Amino acid sequence: MAFHQKHPVLTGFFILAGIFLLFGGGISLLLSSMISPRPNGSALFSKKSGVGVVDLKGLIATSEETLAVLADFRKNAAIKAIVLRIDSPGGAVGAAQEIYEEVKRTNKVKPVVASMGSLAASGGYYAALGTEKIFANPGTLTGSVGVIVKFANLEELFHKIGYKNEVIKSGDLKDIGSPSRPITEAERALLQDLIDNIHSQFVRDVAEHRGLPEDEVRKLADGRIFSGEQAKAAGLIDELGNFTDAALLAAKLGGLDAEELPELIYPAGKNSFLDMISTESSLNFLNLLFTKKHPILSYEWSGNL
Repeated sequence: MAFHQKHPVLTGFFILAGIFLLFGGGISLLLSSMISPRPNGSALFSKKSGVGVVDLKGLIATSEETLAVLADFRKNAAIKAIVLRIDSPGGAVGAAQEIYEEVKRTNKVKPVVASMGSLAASGGYYAALGTEKIFANPGTLTGSVGVIVKFANLEELFHKIGYKNEVIKSGDLKDIGSPSRPITEAERALLQDLIDNIHSQFVRDVAEHRGLPEDEVRKLADGRIFSGEQAKAAGLIDELGNFTDAALLAAKLGGLDAEELPELIYPAGKNSFLDMISTESSLNFLNLLFTKKHPILSYEWSGNL
């Protein structure tokens, strides 16, 4: 008799442990990316006029921290313009839309310029739409205008380890996306309608901010990614250039000397590794990863090149 048949509970434990280690490795990479050094610049309390820098990095799980920084920068008289530096595959729909709306609100008060790093896809691209101008490197990966929902079907695993899920519900669709059973055709149709609606919201905002016909945007909005060069040719961004180019334009739009790199003003930094991993966004991400019991709709590029 095979080991998994003789010891189903132990087999299930090993499988779950493997999944945990896989997620743990991903979290380690996420946390290591959070402690990368930033360019020299002033803290938020600087009295010298300059350009504020707002980082939007990694998976967009929550929006509160980014919204708070944008609000502070909006009120800070020393900050004449803002660069939104994006290195993100996107993330949760609601969080991405909240950041986009706050960027739009801020851009009405002082100019905001987007600078895309290696990756600014889906929700990361969505956030950039609210800015005055969008810069990308020629090789930046961007676009991925689309919506995705993912959930696991663990029915066979639960059966092997003897786990049974009893559900009492008020309607047939109340436990949609349950990991203990396959999705039904009615549920699939409902989710597809939901995704199509949220996708249309994304398409409309791209068309509005990029000055493109909605029908033309829909042809590009099948989830495909673009290089920076391709995105510029398609009208999805404004200019090819790096962070310095974006900062110089922001300085010019903000009435500062555009001949040299302006004073860069960052939010008050974290003082230790523990400070960084205990930020609200980090804790919310861990909570989202390990406690979610329902599928999450995402403006997210899930590719791996």
